[in-house]
Amino acid sequence: MKPSSRTPAGSDKPRPSFPARLDSGVTKAAEGFVGLAVKKPYAKSDNSPKSINSSVPVGWGLDSSAVRAAMVRKLAGAGLSHPAVLKAMGEVERHRFVDSALVNQAYEDTSLPIGLGQTISKPNVVARMLELLVHNQALPMGRVLEIGTGCGYQAAVLARLCREVYTIERLKGLHDKARDLLRPLRVPNLHLLFGDGMLGFAEGAPYAGIIAAAGGEAVPRAWIEQLSVGGRLVAPASMGASGQSLVVIDRTPTGLVQQVLEPVQFVPLKSGIA
Repeated sequence: MKPSSRTPAGSDKPRPSFPARLDSGVTKAAEGFVGLAVKKPYAKSDNSPKSINSSVPVGWGLDSSAVRAAMVRKLAGAGLSHPAVLKAMGEVERHRFVDSALVNQAYEDTSLPIGLGQTISKPNVVARMLELLVHNQALPMGRVLEIGTGCGYQAAVLARLCREVYTIERLKGLHDKARDLLRPLRVPNLHLLFGDGMLGFAEGAPYAGIIAAAGGEAVPRAWIEQLSVGGRLVAPASMGASGQSLVVIDRTPTGLVQQVLEPVQFVPLKSGIA
């Protein structure tokens, strides 16, 4: 479904045209709609993400809705309760985003390597962050920015909760991998960007929500500036000696309201592209 040109907070201006350029000077910052991206071969190197699970292992039952339903029951048993989040988690096939050698662990509550030193987060962590993001928000949310595409799994879930999703990845190998994994799903409201996530994506701002899959010493100022009034940001951030914690920042008409929640462990937030 094509998003309306006038939607709730975070989607009140026309979306930028594609291809787009990021302020970091990346010449090819966006690949446009996932369904229209042109597949490119991987360069064979030790730093490339490992095997892509492009073919669904039918015979193993992982494409069965019952497997996803069991995962959702475990999430609910752990205290997650937002019906739209649980529904979206039950609809997106996580095993499609996991490397072939690890597909049997796809629906376990564990993080798994996806190449280049990155991981796909635990289902429990993904659902928790999404619940925080959409809390008290009318659904579908407006325009949302994700920092750290990774393999594309969380972006696929987000696209079921939002009118439009922009997701940025700084590692070219993972950006290409996510594009290839998402292409068969034909998600029309999801845009993949290659660039420095610490800068956000000003051309798509303001955002009803911003969610990050990597944690730094502080939440970048660019993210705050790109958040709409009434919008919410969810990200891990360093709390000094105590390590990382989930941080929620609401931008209200009178200023910013911050909450520091439970400890988490995410990959470090880095600048630049690689």
